[in-house]
Amino acid sequence: MAAANQSVTGPVATRGGGSALAHPRVQAMAMLWGAVILNLIIVEVLFFTTDPAKNALHATGKFLGLHAALVMLLQLVLIARLPWLDRRLGMDRLTSWHRWTGFTLFWLVLLHPTFVMLGYAKHYNSTFLEQASNLIGMGPTMIGFIAAGIIAVAAGVSVRLARRKLSYEAWHAVHVLLYVAIVLALFHQMYEASTFTATTISAVYWWSLWAFAGLSLIIGRIIVPLRRNARHQLRVAAVVPEADNVVSVHMTGKDLDKLPAQAGQFFIWRFPGHNSWWKANPFSLSAAPGNNALRLTAKAVGETSAGLRNVPVGTRVFAEGPYGAFTSIHKTREGTVLIAGGVGVTPIRSLLEELSGPIAVLYRVQSPADAVLLAEMEQLARMKGAQVHVLAGRTGAGNPPNIPFAPENLVRLVPDILQRDVFVCGPPAMTDAVLKSLRQLKVPPLQIHAERFALAG
Repeated sequence: MAAANQSVTGPVATRGGGSALAHPRVQAMAMLWGAVILNLIIVEVLFFTTDPAKNALHATGKFLGLHAALVMLLQLVLIARLPWLDRRLGMDRLTSWHRWTGFTLFWLVLLHPTFVMLGYAKHYNSTFLEQASNLIGMGPTMIGFIAAGIIAVAAGVSVRLARRKLSYEAWHAVHVLLYVAIVLALFHQMYEASTFTATTISAVYWWSLWAFAGLSLIIGRIIVPLRRNARHQLRVAAVVPEADNVVSVHMTGKDLDKLPAQAGQFFIWRFPGHNSWWKANPFSLSAAPGNNALRLTAKAVGETSAGLRNVPVGTRVFAEGPYGAFTSIHKTREGTVLIAGGVGVTPIRSLLEELSGPIAVLYRVQSPADAVLLAEMEQLARMKGAQVHVLAGRTGAGNPPNIPFAPENLVRLVPDILQRDVFVCGPPAMTDAVLKSLRQLKVPPLQIHAERFALAG
């Protein structure tokens, strides 16, 4: 139990001998948030060097409007699925930031017109409603109000209570309208001459930002997927049941050795002709990509995933990806612990195939019969000299209670866990329990890698 009290001081060493500053996640976060801070400074400078506002209320409204535009641009970059960012930060982390910046945007677009109208009302000695009526009658302002309304609706359906009651398709349809809101906001900004285009420098700055964000979105969400699918032409080669409610789909295609996929990553899959185009699901690769083939393994938890069992061989596949930072490029140590729960075993199984060095696999299931892909992992483990531990049984059952991921149990199964990278993928409750124990054991954060599936429209 001594290992449970160890801690690591100083920078975390990577396998290449560098410091934590060389870690891909650290570099990406530094670049992304450094760019955000730099642009915030530029916006502040532009605000204070343009024409003065009519009063403090009007100035506050203009200030909020500038920052609303900047947050909207950040929103676009976060969901553009830029490969460099995605491989280092992961779509789950980027989507989480997108969600919270979305709520920030909601408050900014609500407060921006409110303070502008209050400022005009004070300046012209009129009422708030009179100014609202006057501004709504102006074309550019009306466009801004429509954009704000769409953003408000999207924020409303993204609240957890509302999100649980909506189908993914309905939620996605509302979020597609956000692209309309972005175009409307761009037109509103274009005709807002007092701040955005007050000087040549301001105009060049804002148009450059919009061009970068727009091109990032178009390239990442449209051009790259279309180009890759046209090149690789994936088709279903076999459909193999793994259990009563789990199925694997094997796919082949052209030039798959040129596809930049890694073990642990996932694609967003569509099966045109078998399902409607808008029905798409994120499934991880359940085998390391290679031999001109890809494989996904899915549990039947919804209409689309349940229908995979009946996908005809030869069906054309449209795949967006690969996505995700749950890969070996983030490793900092030679040894690895792979922790899987339920269908979260799929990226763990693919990582086991790719990784080398000391490896321990902890596979959490309700009963041994639920351990899909176990035979494959045990065969891989024998080839690699790895250890596989199946942790079955109900949590809390028995005396003493079964708590498989308690800190002392993790140390018992993997005594040198503090000297290993830990990859975790499973249900949210299990993932949270593992992460809590790893923090209690003082496993350095850069050695912890968790995959949480979350998509943004």
